[in-house]
Amino acid sequence: MKVNVNAVNFSVDRKLVDFIQVRLDKLEKFFDKIVAADVFLKVDNTSEKENKCVEVKIHVPGDDFVVKKQCKTFEEAAELAAESLERLLVKRKEKIRSHI
Repeated sequence: MKVNVNAVNFSVDRKLVDFIQVRLDKLEKFFDKIVAADVFLKVDNTSEKENKCVEVKIHVPGDDFVVKKQCKTFEEAAELAAESLERLLVKRKEKIRSHI
């Protein structure tokens, strides 16, 4: 799966990009028809500690799934977003199976 990582207003290090790539590659276990993923990393200018925002857009045939999570670290937010996407993809797969 092709993963595009976009950092808004800052440069992202290779370690974080690799972490996101590995984590999103695991989604193919749940739904094998994923075309691509777009990941947007943002830092909100607030005084709160949870100012790291990760938005993941998954492209599957006939649909797109978007999940947005905000946490203290990008890794934690990416992990939570991936877990949410797992649930969405499993639901989608079950829905497709029930129509066959």
